Amino acid sequence: MPRKTLKKFLPDPHWIKNHPNLNWLGEHIKNPNLWHLSHRSVSIAAFVGIFCAFLPMPFQMVVAAIIAVIVGCNLPVSVALVWISNPITMPAILYFCYRVGLWILGIEASHNLVSWHLDTLYENSKAIWKPLILGCLICGVSAGSVGYITLRLAWLISVRRSWSKRSKLRKRRDQKSD
Repeated sequence: MPRKTLKKFLPDPHWIKNHPNLNWLGEHIKNPNLWHLSHRSVSIAAFVGIFCAFLPMPFQMVVAAIIAVIVGCNLPVSVALVWISNPITMPAILYFCYRVGLWILGIEASHNLVSWHLDTLYENSKAIWKPLILGCLICGVSAGSVGYITLRLAWLISVRRSWSKRSKLRKRRDQKSD
């Protein structure tokens, strides 16, 4: 069952709720929905985490945690999925999102527009911010939706298989007892 598998990898909620460095969150961190492992909370957390992984900004985990608290989905899952974008994958993700943004806006990519020097970082950001932000939002919503649907379906398949196994075991047990 997915719940048992996820519990192996997630931190203990009691330890996190009572952690002294998280006291500033007050009662928000003690919301049981943030720690509940259900198909709803985990699939919404997948959407939140994957969406935040596509945001072109530092501290994506903080944004994912804030959204998870507001929405009331599983906090550890949403924060963990942000690590889809890490220092190794981030350049490829941002470039892909930039290209998607260019395609949506109908802008032709100009290689002369961007000069790759530290001195021209501000000018570069002025030239690429619109397609980058748009592409990141579109890719984040799309990938988050795929993650949400995939997790819901995987959870449903797993639960149905578990029910089927239990049903077969009951039938065997009933046949043996007759």
